[in-house]
Amino acid sequence: MENELDGVLFIDEAYSLISDSQNDYGKEAIATLLKRMEDDRDRLVVILAGYSVEMQQFTDSNPGLQSRFNRYIEFPDYSAEELYQIFEKNAKEFDYKISKDAEIPLKEHFTNKVANKDKNVGNARFVRNLFEKTLERQANRLASETNLTTEKLSEITENDIDIK
Repeated sequence: MENELDGVLFIDEAYSLISDSQNDYGKEAIATLLKRMEDDRDRLVVILAGYSVEMQQFTDSNPGLQSRFNRYIEFPDYSAEELYQIFEKNAKEFDYKISKDAEIPLKEHFTNKVANKDKNVGNARFVRNLFEKTLERQANRLASETNLTTEKLSEITENDIDIK
């Protein structure tokens, strides 16, 4: 934590520090963090991030956490349209084009996922994973083709998208 003095320590998925196991270092890490936050409170900013319910359980697990983390910012999940835009941005960034036949099923997929979501759907990682799987499927589809063109190599079709 020395490097974070006079700066910011960001801990993503901080709730993973708590567990029922006696063989982990989570409690020790939390104790060390709390001590450091107290000793260097004028030189250290700590930001914890994670899903709301799990973060509430995390702060409830230790009175020291409750008293030191008393400001919360809630970020809403992305909408279906925003998830599509993230997918589209990824495609453009790597010089891919989404074919017309893939647009509607992809948008429907995001709409469906948002309507019936679990905690993993409303974030960009969900889209990135789908995009990477899409590129893998596209490569597999093209592997057996001959006469490959730049257009074929850069086009994402409905068959490339894993929307089970």
